[in-house]
Amino acid sequence: MAAPERSTDQEVDTTSSFLQKFRLYETRSNFYMIGRDKNRTFWRVLKLDRTEPTELNFYQDSTAYTESECFETLRRIHEGNRSSGGLKFVTTCYGIIGFIRFLGPYYMLIITKRKKLGEICGHTVYGVAKSKIITIPHASVLSNVANSKDEKRYKRLLCTVDLTKDFFFSYSYHIMHSLQRNLSNNVEGHPYYESMFVWNEYLTRRIRNNPKDCMWTVALVYGFFKQVELSVSEKNFKLTLIARRSRHYAGTRYLKRGVNEKGRVANDVETEQIVFEDAQDSNPGRISSVVQNRGSIPLFWSQETSRLNIKPDIILSAKDPNFEATRLHFENLAKRYGTPIIILNLIKTREKRPRETILRAEFANAITVINKTLSNEERLRPLHWDLHKHSRKKGTNVLGILDRLATYALNLTGIFYCQLTSDLRADGFQNQNPSTLENNTGQCSTDDLPSKDEIASSLAVENGNDGEEATMLQKGVLRTNCIDCLDRTNVAQYAYGLVAFGRQLHALGLREPTTIDLDNPLAEDLMGIYESMGDTLALQYGGSAAHNKIFCERRGQWKAATQSQELFRTLQRYYSNAYMDAEKQDAINVFLGYFQPQPDKPALWELGSDQHYNAARFLASAVAENSRSMMKRSLSESSIISESSAASLGPVGRHGLAEKDEEAKGLSDSAPEISTCETSVIASSLSAPPPVLDEIGLDEILENDCFCCDGNGEQCTCAAFDMDWVSSSGNSCEDESYGRSTVVRSYNTIPESTNIESEICVIESDPGNTKREEVTVEEEASCGIPEGYMRWVMDEEGHFW
Repeated sequence: MAAPERSTDQEVDTTSSFLQKFRLYETRSNFYMIGRDKNRTFWRVLKLDRTEPTELNFYQDSTAYTESECFETLRRIHEGNRSSGGLKFVTTCYGIIGFIRFLGPYYMLIITKRKKLGEICGHTVYGVAKSKIITIPHASVLSNVANSKDEKRYKRLLCTVDLTKDFFFSYSYHIMHSLQRNLSNNVEGHPYYESMFVWNEYLTRRIRNNPKDCMWTVALVYGFFKQVELSVSEKNFKLTLIARRSRHYAGTRYLKRGVNEKGRVANDVETEQIVFEDAQDSNPGRISSVVQNRGSIPLFWSQETSRLNIKPDIILSAKDPNFEATRLHFENLAKRYGTPIIILNLIKTREKRPRETILRAEFANAITVINKTLSNEERLRPLHWDLHKHSRKKGTNVLGILDRLATYALNLTGIFYCQLTSDLRADGFQNQNPSTLENNTGQCSTDDLPSKDEIASSLAVENGNDGEEATMLQKGVLRTNCIDCLDRTNVAQYAYGLVAFGRQLHALGLREPTTIDLDNPLAEDLMGIYESMGDTLALQYGGSAAHNKIFCERRGQWKAATQSQELFRTLQRYYSNAYMDAEKQDAINVFLGYFQPQPDKPALWELGSDQHYNAARFLASAVAENSRSMMKRSLSESSIISESSAASLGPVGRHGLAEKDEEAKGLSDSAPEISTCETSVIASSLSAPPPVLDEIGLDEILENDCFCCDGNGEQCTCAAFDMDWVSSSGNSCEDESYGRSTVVRSYNTIPESTNIESEICVIESDPGNTKREEVTVEEEASCGIPEGYMRWVMDEEGHFW
């Protein structure tokens, strides 16, 4: 396609712009995507071939057109294709999500409507408001496979991934990375698509041949984004809360639990809290952020539920006696955030029927084993605290205690703070010009990191003394978990965010004190945002909004109303887990590319359960199991076969799931997000000396609970559980074919007095589905909710956790 001759007064500058709006046209033989920048200074053309029924061929015109030149080019295309119908307009769009193929043609996913969610340093963040899937080949060349029943079913399955809910992106800001990483590291080209938080990494692989190809696609992050404008002392600032869900080992509550062989955990979410002050009166703007993490307990464990059991058994596998997968997980955290890694474990210490305590003992043991191989600086710092037990004690200020835990953790990690230059508020983050950060001479550039004297000055400023401001860096991270990493975890993350919020406002010079009282309106504002985040993440992973009993009690909500709300959410979560999560998991596997359909292999819905399917066995026999288990979670998304045999088997991995390139590289794709060789030294000097527990009053809450921060790696009391109740013969569920040598199970069955709505269910009596039995449950005679059922839905003490 020849470009018209450009006049000398129409020079196009593409060094500081990026494509942001697109128009899609079609002819019988090609699609033409026309993209332009925000300021309408240049236009680009992407051509997609429509003559190949099963191949994806595209060509990017290297010419940067002016508006008149672009229209002239389209006119010529129309004239050249007049005999076959000419050039037709298809739709306006705002970026390509990616390309996917099932059994027949390739499809293109595009954003047809966007919504503004907020801004970071002047860079707009958008949400997907509407999307569309377009078949690329022309109808005249499509094969019969394109209209087959399986092809249509895969297409419907993909469409169940609602891109209009909780997916967000930015053209000019790397929203998949933390603010500190964006300002401290130069990300060139398109490696940002390989971030663990970019959910369309697989969908964009075919078009990302070089960095310039990335101008046509947007990197979608899945999770939560909320920005509000607040004020203190008549000074306005913006508060932003971002939650990024990992695409590794992603899935639903009971189908993805624990850790896989590569150290990836289920429900891995990075939470970033950003406080930003706009520049005023020619003074540079200031910004601060703090990052925390949540994720499933990094052990091989699972829960297998049925339609009859809201509280399924917890199964702990002994397939990793040396805790290698657990070790890989914490090594990955250290690469992403630096050290120290503080672990806040909120699961129960005592139960009438052992469930959570099974994992508590094993997790404490794993930390002890790992710490013996680490230096004093690298050792994990565990904090085991039973939030459930303390929350039901009258007069106990749970948020006050969590405040002390958060203070201890934040004293170790610190927060990120810097002044912003005009460069960083313009095009400093744009995808096509990564050199801006590299050449930036502001305080946030990697090439101009503060000296120790500047750090001391910054600390002096924080303490109220005069001195020159300097960049402060976060080093290390607080990792919080309960069983689901939803309800209790969200309360703890709010407490940590509140402590950090006080220090961020102080660093920005908006408040003199470094703490925010729980009665302060700012604390209420922050609580509302964390509550919204908790509900969003709980819906994504668990199928219902979060249990917010502590937040409701803090606001003085009527207890009966709170209990009704908690009961409804428990039942909603149970229904979603039992009836909807299997299809939802299939959709996630297809969207992320973990399952890639093949014509000569069984369809996804014909495979065995996501938990037990053995990839090696499947590849050897290519025979699908006869039926699919109702609800079972995958212990691993990676193949259990050796690398040599996997290489000979091609791209198909565990239960037909495609192995991803960066997964084959282990943890190498997780480049440091916060710590670098330079920033580590600075952050370590910024961090205050590890506080003694007594100094912040934590000795008052120890009681019989194990609150440990064992810096020496010694055995702590939280691991010293009485394990006599564990019976390998009576409570095990051994299945060598699935790689489980030993498991322990806690039983929590339905009380005999409980009657539920009548239905007939089929329950597996063995993993191979060789035996089945029908179970009939009598219908409840009364029209209300049975008291026994209420007690069972809640825990033994009458609380929803």
